[in-house]
Amino acid sequence: MPSPVIGITTNYGKNPDGLPSVYLLRAYVRAIQEAGGLPILLPSDLADSEWEIVYARLDGILFSGGGDIALEHFDGSPHPRVCEVDPMRDALELALARRAAGEGKPFLGICRGCQLINVALGGTLFTHLYDQLPGALDHAYPGNMRQVLVHPVQLKPDGRLAHIVGTDRLMVNSLHHQGLKDLAPGILPLAWAPDGLVEAVEYPGHPFGLAVQWHPEWLTDQQETRRLFKAFIDAALESPR
Repeated sequence: MPSPVIGITTNYGKNPDGLPSVYLLRAYVRAIQEAGGLPILLPSDLADSEWEIVYARLDGILFSGGGDIALEHFDGSPHPRVCEVDPMRDALELALARRAAGEGKPFLGICRGCQLINVALGGTLFTHLYDQLPGALDHAYPGNMRQVLVHPVQLKPDGRLAHIVGTDRLMVNSLHHQGLKDLAPGILPLAWAPDGLVEAVEYPGHPFGLAVQWHPEWLTDQQETRRLFKAFIDAALESPR
């Protein structure tokens, strides 16, 4: 049986020589490969006619982490910590998320990807958690903290995510300063941080429409994380293009 083709969204930036670059941390690619998928990188500057051709050939989409989403897409509150906004990436990913949600193509959102799914379907974000969520934890542990488990998340016991990973409590890493505020209509919460922040959601009635706020691609040494990626790939295998 051929491996399912998984499109992974990417970042746009510059390399050390200042040259424009499309980039993605290899951990995403490795996690998809280890689960049995074939990763394909999706540059942000695809025209509508181009991404629609690629979309038709994908069995699933992984919405990766990255910079902040432009405030205009969810009427967000301005904050000086908002950074790395990429209008082209916003436009591509919002279109992909709405199409995948509407057509039943399996998708997994990670960190920014979780926030993107919520915004695409009509939800909002805290633009800086520490200032806007009373009692918020410091959720930003970047750099070398990617494999450090910094706080627990409580999973909905009868929820889809708990069923997939086989537990209702996980220890996770945390590399974000924004988070889900108002959930999009129809979106179901599946996990919470100790400060009450929603850390995972599901698009119900979908073959596989899940998103998590932490970064499981750095935690594939955990059996629970491997189960998450395997469930995503299994759903993509069954997805008609």
